[in-house]
Amino acid sequence: MFAVSAASIHPDNPIEGLYLGDHADPEPPEGWAVVDVKAAALNHHDLWTLKGVGIKAEQLPIILGCDAAGIADDGTEVIVHAVIGDPAAGGGDETLDPKRSLLSEVYNGTLAEKVMVPRRNLVAKPAALSWQEAACLPTAWLTAYRMLTTRGALTAGQTVVVQGAGGGVATAAIVLAKALGARVWTTSRDEAKRARALELGADDVFESGARLPERVDLVIETVGQATWDHSLKSLRPGGRIVVSGATSGAAPSADLNRVFFLQLSVIGSTMGTLGELQALTALCADQGVRPLIDSEFSLRDATSAFERLAAGEAFGKIVLTA
Repeated sequence: MFAVSAASIHPDNPIEGLYLGDHADPEPPEGWAVVDVKAAALNHHDLWTLKGVGIKAEQLPIILGCDAAGIADDGTEVIVHAVIGDPAAGGGDETLDPKRSLLSEVYNGTLAEKVMVPRRNLVAKPAALSWQEAACLPTAWLTAYRMLTTRGALTAGQTVVVQGAGGGVATAAIVLAKALGARVWTTSRDEAKRARALELGADDVFESGARLPERVDLVIETVGQATWDHSLKSLRPGGRIVVSGATSGAAPSADLNRVFFLQLSVIGSTMGTLGELQALTALCADQGVRPLIDSEFSLRDATSAFERLAAGEAFGKIVLTA
């Protein structure tokens, strides 16, 4: 089968490590299924793998990709849940399993004509979602959904700030927070991205670091060092930051005096559970919520897709079709 793999590690120029070509078809063990991939989506996780983050050279080559939708070997249309873990080992939450991994970390990923996953990791694809839309949900959109709901405890009428409009998680958080009944503010250094955020449904937009009209209930934080101080200062007493990434650096000033004096909550979040993906999928189908797709490429033109991702040009998800 044709697949897109990480063949070598290049921290400074990750795309040099891409290999596009033939790969052995998956041979599933008992309890696993093979899915014919119709669409897959890129994530920054794929670039980090090519840079050697979270993976060792001896694990290569490995097929990249966490997101996919396709047809399972029993003929059903499915969305692939990318977290390979045991819910029992995590107290009912597979993201807390100490041995959990994402597709493309231990097992081959989704940027291929076929992908192999545990059968329990298959979620029924609603007919209302296209293959491309469904393929956007399992990583960035699921991460945003968990940040807002399970971890962030967002309720209708609250105000949330989404830092760094434009990325996959940020755009998902804007759309989902609106669907959940929140007032949504977002920030960006880029005027064009602020305008796009308003089109997505944000109630107001601000330059990164700008003083806000009032303090808010919740901040969705994926940027890290560059926005952390602003995130802390944006919260009302008792407010919450949910963080799932640190693309600008992971060592900001903690400002512990502010954290304890205002009784702020700093909450980590990673990916999401099978149940959360099912709930997210139902929300999208029932409320007409659709992932924002930046661009589409064929699987065989994956290098161009990676170049767009690496350049930081995307607003929304980059999708590959098999």
